[in-house]
Amino acid sequence: MTTTVGAAGRLCRYLLEAAGMPSGPSQRTAWALATAEAWGLASHGLLRLPYYLHRFELGGTDPAAQLRLVSETPAVAVFDGGNGLGHWQAWEAAEEAARRCQATGVSAVSVGNSGHCGCLGLYTLPIVRRGLVGLVVSNGPAVMPPWGGHSPVLSSSPIAAGIPTSPHPAIVDLSTSAVARGRIAQHRATAETLPAGWAFDRAGMSTTDPTEALAGMLAPLGGAKGYALAFLVEALTGGVVGPSLAGDIADPLDPASAGNPQRIAHLVIGLDPHLLDIDGGMERRLALLAERITQAGGRLPGSGRAAAEDPRDETPLALAARTAISLADEARRLGVALPEGWPVADPG
Repeated sequence: MTTTVGAAGRLCRYLLEAAGMPSGPSQRTAWALATAEAWGLASHGLLRLPYYLHRFELGGTDPAAQLRLVSETPAVAVFDGGNGLGHWQAWEAAEEAARRCQATGVSAVSVGNSGHCGCLGLYTLPIVRRGLVGLVVSNGPAVMPPWGGHSPVLSSSPIAAGIPTSPHPAIVDLSTSAVARGRIAQHRATAETLPAGWAFDRAGMSTTDPTEALAGMLAPLGGAKGYALAFLVEALTGGVVGPSLAGDIADPLDPASAGNPQRIAHLVIGLDPHLLDIDGGMERRLALLAERITQAGGRLPGSGRAAAEDPRDETPLALAARTAISLADEARRLGVALPEGWPVADPG
């Protein structure tokens, strides 16, 4: 079906608020889900919302959670997320990292005891829009074996970075598995088979069945190198920030574990590139780098995702029919009115 970014975002917001989330966190979370859709990352968009609502209902995630400052220095802040949803908490961490980076030149802000936060590239925006470099990492449930191993130990271990290139910032956003787990869920939602090499079943055999893959494991990106990157992300998040390693985190896509807290960790790092510049030519060199990439027939990472600005409310948005119907089911359950033209679920 086709709707707009604004209509999708408002529906998300109203559903979150009907489930007990306060206005500020609900608006930022709804923005994150709708923007992920607009960026072409449906795997981290609206299809996730029913899972979050189910977790609220069963107590696995606290919709009314607040960030609590645990400790700080001028450049560092550590927050406890109170088992809340991660989107708005990661955004607040990024805003805090940007403020501290502007004051100190380098910053690190962590949020532990949080929840899934979706598309990591979104959380580079508060930093890169200030002309700073941002790095964001997060962990999640164990879905990837170590290289040469046979059981899941690491999450998809996503990593994102924002670089203040000109005229628009570059945003790197990737999982260190061969594919993000949300892409597997997206294929299941659209009844598509997986490309070979993306995933293993529970027995460690390669599979193209998304249902088997969700119950199994993901392949690391680039073999041993992807595994090493995944280890780095897990060490910085689950290991350093805590409180949970990937093997102890509840799967947000598994209804059976919806009542279990996740306790995910996010880490946001900011760098002021002006303070690292040896000769004052940093901005010119970054612009030249972007120009050379374009001239060579390539494109900057994130350039196709409207990385420099939020999508407008009237931007058209194509949603998978199954996702649209699933949200209609949630709207009926929570007593939320659907946007005009939204397909109505079959009560039977």
